[in-house]
Amino acid sequence: MLLNFPLVKKYTLALVFGLLCFAAKAQAPKDAADQKYKQALQLEDDENYADAIALLTDAQKLNPANINYPYEIAYALYSQKQYQKAIDKLLTLKNNTNSFDRLYQLLGKSYIVLDEGAKALAIYTEGLKKFPKSGCLYLERGTIPLDDKNYDEALQYFEKGIEVEPGFASNYYWAAKLYCNSTDPVWGVLYAELFMNLERNGPRNNEISKLLYDTYNNQITFAEPGKPQVTFTSQVIVEGRKPDKMPYPLVYQPTMGAAAATETAIDINSLDRIRQNFLKFYNQRGFNKTYPNVLFNYQDKITKAGCIEAYNHWLLLQGNQTDFTTWRKQNPAKWQDFLTWFAANPLKLDEDNKFYRAQY
Repeated sequence: MLLNFPLVKKYTLALVFGLLCFAAKAQAPKDAADQKYKQALQLEDDENYADAIALLTDAQKLNPANINYPYEIAYALYSQKQYQKAIDKLLTLKNNTNSFDRLYQLLGKSYIVLDEGAKALAIYTEGLKKFPKSGCLYLERGTIPLDDKNYDEALQYFEKGIEVEPGFASNYYWAAKLYCNSTDPVWGVLYAELFMNLERNGPRNNEISKLLYDTYNNQITFAEPGKPQVTFTSQVIVEGRKPDKMPYPLVYQPTMGAAAATETAIDINSLDRIRQNFLKFYNQRGFNKTYPNVLFNYQDKITKAGCIEAYNHWLLLQGNQTDFTTWRKQNPAKWQDFLTWFAANPLKLDEDNKFYRAQY
């Protein structure tokens, strides 16, 4: 039997056209749902939660398979302080194959608000088994002992979160606050600077900038000119025992002491010089090889770009805003060059490029 090729071609084209029309019709509801979802997110940002829920409900009807829509409904309910309704919604989602760590985070936070700490703890534990590299779940797990003022236990979770998800800022925030108010603030100043690089603006950035300045000011003192007393750690070397590799705080502290030796007081300008000296001495003594540190590597990069002075002033500006403003007015080109470079060259923290205390 001979095929009528023109006829076959005609039917083939009709079939293809039909499939394309079917795909377009199938895609149309998803596109409409996604548009409603985007509008709802904007409404949530504007704290218009009732209208956001209405749009998200419509989106869910158009595309029931997308878990983001009911999750955002739960978030809007939580934001309206309808915590039990948020919990009821999230419980229907947590075992979904497309669930995610923030869903467990919101569920746990809802239980916390209702003073059901045991349920929150169970949810965080379940979530971490499912998402073992979730910075936000380690954050929430750490807040439970933090609320009970069990700071050492809280730090274990915050630092584990830093280790497994280096790009998540909030664990650095809490680790910085706790360590800067401890007997080993060396870890606090390092975590503080990392946090400020991850979260470059906003009230938390301002808070940590002041904390960083105040910590330097408290830990570097001068009994007399040229003889700084530096107290970034309580660790000491036991006489007669010299380890093959020094504990990191005992590398940091004397290097900082040497860096501060030419100063007589602490202010934003002297701290800039001290930090620049510290980096120079750290590298000259080979510590960048034996104790590699991604933060100091980044400072090297900033130095080579000619922006380290401006960077240090940015980092510490909340410690003394008047001195910072004076410096900026005197150095407009340095400040603008830094802002341009900084925007294009953020510190990137990931699995292969990270800093946490247990490394040392």
